[in-house]
Amino acid sequence: MSRRFLFVLGSSRAEGNTELLARRAAEQLPGDVEQRWIRLAEHPLPDFTDLRHDSGHVRPPSDRTNGLLLDATLAATDIVIASPLYWYSVSGLTKRYLDHWSGWLRTPGLDFRAALTGRTLWGIAALAHDEPSVADPYVGTLNNSAAYMGMRFGGVLLGNGSAPGDVLKDTEALTRAKTFFAQDAPLARFPYEKAVG
Repeated sequence: MSRRFLFVLGSSRAEGNTELLARRAAEQLPGDVEQRWIRLAEHPLPDFTDLRHDSGHVRPPSDRTNGLLLDATLAATDIVIASPLYWYSVSGLTKRYLDHWSGWLRTPGLDFRAALTGRTLWGIAALAHDEPSVADPYVGTLNNSAAYMGMRFGGVLLGNGSAPGDVLKDTEALTRAKTFFAQDAPLARFPYEKAVG
């Protein structure tokens, strides 16, 4: 299967530092790799309603935005969550997208987990802090989501930036961006699991 990257842009601001860093990393992908970019702020999802334990409710029909994001997610071999670090985790727009994965897991006939098993989840984030460990909750959210889905996890490319364009001054992040998608992405594991082999 040829690689198809879906870049899920989770910032409320267009062309922010996270997106700039993501585009720098994407420039390094081979020309035959398909790229699709979706800005969540332009395709807002409705609030997610958890109906797992309420048998009296019928799951609401998929709306246009939900269908667009679901189809794009299923078509991708590589899903890149490009969300700035907001309060030490992913943005609200991004969290809502991930919440909808719960609904897609339970959509009859979809087999969402099986479709994503073996595919790769990546993260890219700008943060306004010099200490990368403050992004550990962000990394944990993506790693654990990938582990639950049986996906590979390529890690998170972090860059420093607060004011518009700041990340372009982070030479270390720009250097890492050049090889970020070239690395091998291991099967994601929860922190309590020991790596085998």
